[in-house]
Formats: sequence, C-alpha cells, structure tokens
Amino acid sequence: MPTSADYTEKIPNNVDLHEDRRLQRALESWQPDFLSWWESMGPTLPTQDVYLRTAVDVGREGWAHFGHVAMRDYRWGIFLAEPEPDRRIGFGEHKGEPAWQQVPGEYRSELRRLITVQGDTEPASVEQQRNLGATAPSLYDLRNLFQVNVEEGRHLWAMVYLLHAHFGREGREEAEELLHRHSGSQEAPRILGAFNEETPDWLSFFMFTYFTDRDGKYQLGTLKESAFDPLSRTCEFMLKEESHHMFVGTTGIDRVVRRTAELIRAHDCDDAGVAAAGGIPLTVLQKYLNFHYSVSLDLFGSETSTNVANYFTAGLKGRWSEERRRDDHVLTDDSVLVDSIVDGRPGQTEVAALTGLNADLRRAYIADCGNGVNRWNRILDEAGIDVRLYLPHTAFNRKVGAFAGVEAGPDGTLLDADAWEHRKEEWLPTAVDKAHVRSLMRPVHERGKVASWIAPPSQGINGKPFDYDYVHLA
Repeated sequence: MPTSADYTEKIPNNVDLHEDRRLQRALESWQPDFLSWWESMGPTLPTQDVYLRTAVDVGREGWAHFGHVAMRDYRWGIFLAEPEPDRRIGFGEHKGEPAWQQVPGEYRSELRRLITVQGDTEPASVEQQRNLGATAPSLYDLRNLFQVNVEEGRHLWAMVYLLHAHFGREGREEAEELLHRHSGSQEAPRILGAFNEETPDWLSFFMFTYFTDRDGKYQLGTLKESAFDPLSRTCEFMLKEESHHMFVGTTGIDRVVRRTAELIRAHDCDDAGVAAAGGIPLTVLQKYLNFHYSVSLDLFGSETSTNVANYFTAGLKGRWSEERRRDDHVLTDDSVLVDSIVDGRPGQTEVAALTGLNADLRRAYIADCGNGVNRWNRILDEAGIDVRLYLPHTAFNRKVGAFAGVEAGPDGTLLDADAWEHRKEEWLPTAVDKAHVRSLMRPVHERGKVASWIAPPSQGINGKPFDYDYVHLA
C-alpha cells in the first residue's frame, strides 16, 4: 500500500484505486455530484486562487504541499494512514484477534451508520461557513477559512470512499444522501443538531472550530481505534488535518481576547466602552462560549448508552487513547460515575463502565476545552485584567442526556422555567449581542491589514509573513 498520493489519477489516492475498476468508476461517477455540491453549497466569495495545503503523503514528515490553487481545481483525494503490520484488535470481545480488512456481516449496518454520521458532519460545516468569506477580518483568516473548508470536503471523500468500497449499493445510496441533506434545511437537515446551527459571524466560526471541531477530534479518536482497519487508518490521517481546524479556533479566540484586552487598557473602559470602541466585550465572548460549548457537549449523546456499549464490545469504536488505558480493555466488570440528577440537583450516579462510555469521552473533551480557557485567561492576566472566562456547568443549556429535562445556570444551579426565561439573556447571546458582533464583521481584504475587533496573528502560515498574499480575489 503506497503512502504517497498518486496525483496522476482523476481522484488522487494512496489506495491503489486503479486496481479496482468498478470502485474507481463508481467514485468517478460520484465526483461530478460532489463538485456540483461544492459550487452550489461551498464558499460564496469569488476567488482566483488561495494559498492552500494539499496532502501528498501520509507519513509524519513532508506530508503536505503548500501553494496557490484555484479552489474549484483543488485535488480532493482519498488517503489512508500507513498500515500497521499484523495489527490486532485492542478492545472488546474480539481483543487480540487480527484487525478486519473487510466488514464483518454481523456489524455491517452499525459500521455503515457510524461512517455515515461522521461523513454527514463534514459537508455540513462547509455549508454553515459558506458566507463567511465576505466578512473575513484579514486575508490570513480568509485563507484559514478556505483551508478548513477544503479539508472538510476531503474528509467527506474519506467517508464516501469507505461507503463505496465496503458497503455496496447501500453504501452508494448513503454517499448520495450526504450531498442531498443540507445544514439548516427544514426538509432534509443534517443528522446532528449542532450542524444545523448558523455560523453567521467570525466569532461563531472561531468558537465552532474550537469547541465543535474538538468534538470531531474525539469522535475520530474513538473510530481510529476501530477493529475495522480501513476506518481506523482513514481516521488516523483525518486527525492530522483536524488539528489545523482546532488551531484556527484556539488562536482566533486568543486574538479576540487580546484585542478586547487592548481596548480595555487603552480606554480604561467596561463592556459598554469596549463595544463603543469597536471591540467584542468579554461578557459577549463568555455568552458565545457558553452556547457553543453546551451545544458541543450534546454531540456526545446521553451519559448512558447501550448502543455505545455494543459498539465497544463489538470492536467498532474504542475509547480515546485506548492503548494507554490501564485496564482489561473489555470492561465487563467495571463501573464509572456519570452525570445525573440526584435528589433534585446535578450529581453523579454509578453505572456499568460499558454503558457510560459517552461520559468517559465527554470528560476527556471537557478537560481539553479547559486548556483553551486557561490560555485565554493568561492573556487577560498578562494585561492586568481580573475578569476570567470559564466553562459553564455541564447541566447548562443542555438538550441531550441527563440534563435535557432541566434548566440550570452556568454554576449548575437548577432553575424553574420562569427563572430561566428571566435570566437566560445573561448567559446566552441575545439579539442585541449578535447584532453588535455582526456590525463588526466588515471585510478586510487588503494585504497586511486586519479588522479592528481582532489582533493580528503572531505568525503567518508555513513560514510566510502575515502580509503575504494568501488569497487572490476574483
């Protein structure tokens, strides 16, 4: 199996696609539909070319090429990470057996569903972000948006390849449906709720790439452990690209916090003064954080799940960093604590470890999210500002799981319906907050310039300076 991409093919790949003519023809017949979707549902800002990263190898070094590419000519391809010789299943009832190269018949529908749901998130985020180019705060940011977009498109290709290669007619039908559902559509919405939310401004984009793409990291991490080796290797390579998406969110929020801190110090002002000076108040930042974090928590599903227990036992989906866990990797005799309502307040209940795997994954995600909040608070601390951002309680603004039927404040205090209605605008973005953020979204498409509500980045892309010509507009 080659590691480098074959760019002489109509569909670049490192899976020897030319050796399976039937599969090659099927994917080549899907390709025009993908390109049509990209033209109709992808980025709306006209460009000549963009300084993009294109995957050319799956090794650790030198795996990507950078250069100006016309977006419509971007070479979306199919790449699986290098195979691990004699790979063995690492968990569940098949632990120790050879990893599967083909789909076992008894797990066919479950694997197809897992791949389809993952695949559905990829074009959804492109659709959510399609209009953001028109209000980009700099050419650097515009390029990063488009890099995220084309890689989400390639991640769609990754899942479509698996559907076509391993699931026959049903897989081909699922692949077609991935282009027929659309984010926010009333008739055919995307499968997961967070991917039907709007991303109307760049603060939302940075929060999305920090919180929601981070959920994607953890979901891909569980699929990377899969006994189905092609899925494992596909997700391993996707994680390499996904890290850039989270970098965009992390550093984007860094720069918003830094600019707001600069305005507070320059004008010795409160939130109203920051808004008047053309910045984003810290309270508004916190509200956006509260919303995107709580919506992303819902993506992990209910705290207890027999489906996830069955996925683990069957070897379809493992835990984050499964190989580092110091247990038997079977879990039939273990228990864990999960969030629940206990005596009328948020608490924890002990459940079988297998049914609590969603909560296990969510805990790792929450700890990871806290790292970003610590970063942003260090920026405030260095600026001599005593306000601190925080992650709200896991019971706050939840629509899925143990806390779906209650209302709670950011500190976890349960509220009745009237109290929630009275106070929710303290904690979630209001129409006024959104209007203010939208009012700042004026495009800056001049080299070396940046919008006044965000600080410039500390460095450019791939060794290039900030004032490099990252995007040539049409």
